[in-house]
Amino acid sequence: YTLFDADGRQVRLAAYRGMPLIVSFIYTGCTQVCPTTTKFLDRAIDEAQRALGKDAFRAITVGFNLPFDTPVAMREFQKRQGIDRSNWAFLAADAPTIEGLARDTGFVWSPTASGFDHLTQATIIDGRGRVFQQVYGESFELPMFVGPLKELVTGSPAPVQDLAGIFERVRILCTVYDPRAGKYRLNYGLIIEILVGVSVLGATAFYLGNEWRRQRGVRPS
Repeated sequence: YTLFDADGRQVRLAAYRGMPLIVSFIYTGCTQVCPTTTKFLDRAIDEAQRALGKDAFRAITVGFNLPFDTPVAMREFQKRQGIDRSNWAFLAADAPTIEGLARDTGFVWSPTASGFDHLTQATIIDGRGRVFQQVYGESFELPMFVGPLKELVTGSPAPVQDLAGIFERVRILCTVYDPRAGKYRLNYGLIIEILVGVSVLGATAFYLGNEWRRQRGVRPS
């Protein structure tokens, strides 16, 4: 699919392959549900970035009410919600693209006298372009959203190539949800357990290596 950003430039959906992508739908004339849902999604994305890293995933919001949800209208809707994130784009599209993307993500809507009845959902797509998880509602428990993203990020087949990558993977794995604070935080207890475990494994490997070398050095009489 090809969509259009606020400046009217083409944005190919295939360009988002390789990392998780969040897809949501709104219509810019909405004054209640869409703004509320988008602002809550902003909070969820903030928590996901705190847990996984700023560049661990991408998000797009697509306007489905043609001909009114133009690139300019999508930019104005984004500004009204106070959203300014480099990994989140508000996009417009033509009718065939909207219909196809909605079909692929399970989004449905129907016109009413006052606007539209539609699903309120955030669709999480994996790095290969497949629907991985649906999260429904104007609001939801944050682990329902961050959990699937965490699974996709930590389950990435890309190898960790340096020490910084190892530490980042440990940080992600040790980030847990605190229901009392309503936020994600580092579980330092898990970090200590991992460090102790690595130390024990290292000491064991060192001891076994020394024993192996010592026994190799003994010659039969």
